[in-house]
Amino acid sequence: MAVVNLSLASSATRVLVPPTTRQSTLNYNSPPISLSPFPLSHSHASSSRQIGRCARALGTDRTVYQGVYGPWSVQDEDVREVILYRSGLVTAATSFVLGATSVFLPEGNPLADIIRHQLDIIYIVGAGGLGLSLVLIHIYVTAIKRFLQALWVLGVIGSIGAYFALAQLLDEGLVEYVVRHPVGLWLVGPVFAALTGLVFKEGLCYGKLEAGILTFIIPGLLLGHLSGLMDDGTKVSLLGVWMALFVVFAARKFQQPIKDDIGDKSVFMFNALPEEEKKALLEKLDRKLGGAISRKIDY
Repeated sequence: MAVVNLSLASSATRVLVPPTTRQSTLNYNSPPISLSPFPLSHSHASSSRQIGRCARALGTDRTVYQGVYGPWSVQDEDVREVILYRSGLVTAATSFVLGATSVFLPEGNPLADIIRHQLDIIYIVGAGGLGLSLVLIHIYVTAIKRFLQALWVLGVIGSIGAYFALAQLLDEGLVEYVVRHPVGLWLVGPVFAALTGLVFKEGLCYGKLEAGILTFIIPGLLLGHLSGLMDDGTKVSLLGVWMALFVVFAARKFQQPIKDDIGDKSVFMFNALPEEEKKALLEKLDRKLGGAISRKIDY
């Protein structure tokens, strides 16, 4: 059983964890293998370290990295996508924390009343931010990315259905209905399942402790609420932990280099090629590396 578990863990890591990228050590006197019609530029060593650090922080570093299928570099469109991806996470985290704050404010507090009257709008904004991040997230296996997106869509449809078919009948908002009637989680839950999948990916890829803990906190709290087996005190405590970790998780995203959220760009470029071009490229790489590709890569 231990061997099976180890094998499953290893497989999951290979699927989600970006292959190690490194600065290219190719001989630039010979033409590099290119997956794109746009040439890749190579930064010369004449730039100062200070300028290089600033460029990397802004995502404008033109260092050429050696990926599994060839060299790649960070382009302006990559920077925009990563910034939007991280902004979506910040939007989701901010919305969740703002909405959850009402639980910790006393009855009659003016701020609490304002938040409670806007919970559905806050939920919509947060779900929208999560949806944006799920569109832009980089996962090598397209089926996993589509599955997370499908969960989000299913949760959005369920949320709309729960609001009009259930909450409105009781003259309640969607969030208020789900809080008072845990069965509503069956309809809105897929949104949070998609969020759990995203933080699991982040925790596995980058070894982030807060993401790893959130992977258990989110479903644990929701299942406790759905089953009715968790008392209110425990739920409030877990909600507070969720809020704190979500803030840390979103904030730390902006401390990572842009290239981290891109992963090995050569993999995505390779996957976008027609099948014939994939085979031709693999044969070219195989000849260049003396058969190593055919032994190591199963595309």
